[in-house]
Amino acid sequence: MALEPAEGVVQAVVLYDGRLLLVADGDGWALPSGDPQPAEPAEATAARVVYELTGYLVDGTESLAPRAGARPDEASAVVCQLLSESPSDSAGRAREQVRWAPIPEADGAALPAAVRDYLRGHTPA
Repeated sequence: MALEPAEGVVQAVVLYDGRLLLVADGDGWALPSGDPQPAEPAEATAARVVYELTGYLVDGTESLAPRAGARPDEASAVVCQLLSESPSDSAGRAREQVRWAPIPEADGAALPAAVRDYLRGHTPA
């Protein structure tokens, strides 16, 4: 079976203990994201990008469908399962450029609507 190539930027949604993994992006924080390699599915892109940027091992498990009426250029998002609690030393970003933000504090990050919808259902009470 041939792999279908992913299109456009893929963002990784990594949750752990009520917190969301974010990386420094300009003047703010954003989800780890990157472009797929040829014939790379979105789930694999998300896992690769998280490892390359942060050093954390994850498994891309669930693609989030964009909300109806989403912009055509909106990045796709993939929910990832954290596989390592400590990052490797080969992360592309310095430790201070990676943070675990409590979900309520992640509102300031640039998040697609589908991710915001997903997080609403996973915010600890």
